Amino acid sequence: MATFAKIGLNNKVIEVLSVHNNELLDSNGVEQEVNGIDFLTKLTGWSIWVQTSYNNNFRKNHAGIGMTYDEDRDVFIPKKTNPSWILNETTCQWEAPVALPDTENRYNWNEETKQWDLNE
Repeated sequence: MATFAKIGLNNKVIEVLSVHNNELLDSNGVEQEVNGIDFLTKLTGWSIWVQTSYNNNFRKNHAGIGMTYDEDRDVFIPKKTNPSWILNETTCQWEAPVALPDTENRYNWNEETKQWDLNE
């Protein structure tokens, strides 16, 4: 199955639908994103669709409702949950401005102090 994100205002993902791979095939039997877009446009009447990948083979992150499609980077970016966090340009994931102290303990991000608090 191929998966497509329906893009709304401000490039927000408003729906994610799956399409059978056969709908993407061109006359040579090669999958083409545009064929999936055409199929979904005819099916739904909505014309702004972008293919996404469950295993993140392209567009960095699998699209989900509330994410943003960044046309310049051609990636899906998750919603920013903490104002101080910074976008990692390689992964297109939000990261704390301070590294996690270790992986042996559990921590919670404290937005007020901009530090990790040990979860005891």
